Amino acid sequence: MKRLELLACLSGLMLTGSALAQSGARVRESYEIEYGIPLYYDAMIRQLTYPLAWDKAGMADFGAWRKTAREKLLECLLTPPPAVPFDCEVVAREKRDGYEAQKIRFNISGFARVPAYLLVPDGEGPFPALVMLHDHGAEFFIGKEKMVRPFDVPAAVSDRAQEWVDQLYGGNFVGDDYARRGYVVLSVDALFWGERGRREGVDYNFQQALSANLQQLGMTWTGVITWDDVRSVDFLASLPFVDSARIGAVGFSMGAHRAWMLSAASDRVAAAAAICWMNTTEYLMRPNNNQLKGGSAYAMLVPNLRNYLDYPHVASIACPRALLFFNGRRDKLFPVEGVEDAYGIMRSVWNGQGAGDDLVTKLWDTLHIFNADMQREVDVFLDKYLQK
Repeated sequence: MKRLELLACLSGLMLTGSALAQSGARVRESYEIEYGIPLYYDAMIRQLTYPLAWDKAGMADFGAWRKTAREKLLECLLTPPPAVPFDCEVVAREKRDGYEAQKIRFNISGFARVPAYLLVPDGEGPFPALVMLHDHGAEFFIGKEKMVRPFDVPAAVSDRAQEWVDQLYGGNFVGDDYARRGYVVLSVDALFWGERGRREGVDYNFQQALSANLQQLGMTWTGVITWDDVRSVDFLASLPFVDSARIGAVGFSMGAHRAWMLSAASDRVAAAAAICWMNTTEYLMRPNNNQLKGGSAYAMLVPNLRNYLDYPHVASIACPRALLFFNGRRDKLFPVEGVEDAYGIMRSVWNGQGAGDDLVTKLWDTLHIFNADMQREVDVFLDKYLQK
């Protein structure tokens, strides 16, 4: 075929393909996905029967159920990072009112030696301790600095941290509040946040790549976060000035998810407060809910777990230990109906084990925030179990 004829032929094919595409877009009447979810999502939700939930597992012994359910949770989180000695070093110190702020580095796993803030009250101890679990917020530039007032950092970090706590935490660095009140406090960046972020810089869209690449390597992003939180509590328990029987966890938003996941995965947590993250799959997987957008959900996805346990069933593995759950009635991320269903599921478990007084659930007339009034009630709750 001559060159001019070939070009004419190719041009005709391109025009035809373009016209077909435009025509197809106009006349197509069938599709299978809407809002990023299959059209038959309701049927898929009905298929989730959660056979390993306490009330469905058919097990007579609650302790045996907890062991079985935890094993399934950890199995679905996939391979944990290797554990190695912590080998902690203090790299900077700042004296504050009633406590010392330390910048430390320690081996959170055999893969990662991480920076963290450790706040140590004045006195000899042993002290109660808290791991402060930061939120997601699509704000990756800072992590641990959302919970502890930073020092010896660029102005951009300290300024953003202050803006963040003003917006979501009632202007309070919650970790510092607890240190002033006699708690040892540890705050560590989760993988992808702060000093554990991308070399190339912050980019929301790379959450998917990280999650996918970890699964290609036999791990999960949620698993790494959960195992790191478990190791953080183990690290606190190893400190001579910490009472290992009085360790708790506090988290807001994704930090709340981390708090009850940690409580389910480790018995070292004596009490935990989870602010603004609890619901059921049925209500989260609804059109227009933030969960369906993907992105922010990657850090909280556990492959295959929904075939066995829903969110409140996982949290119930922590029973009969003390847990607090707050949610906002005007929080658009977590439908109130789902919050109430989840609270009811957990309430039946704690009541059934004679520990109803150790589960606190409350809906506040708030948006997605952790304000000063909520913080004061969390203080009372944690003091009851940890300041003994």
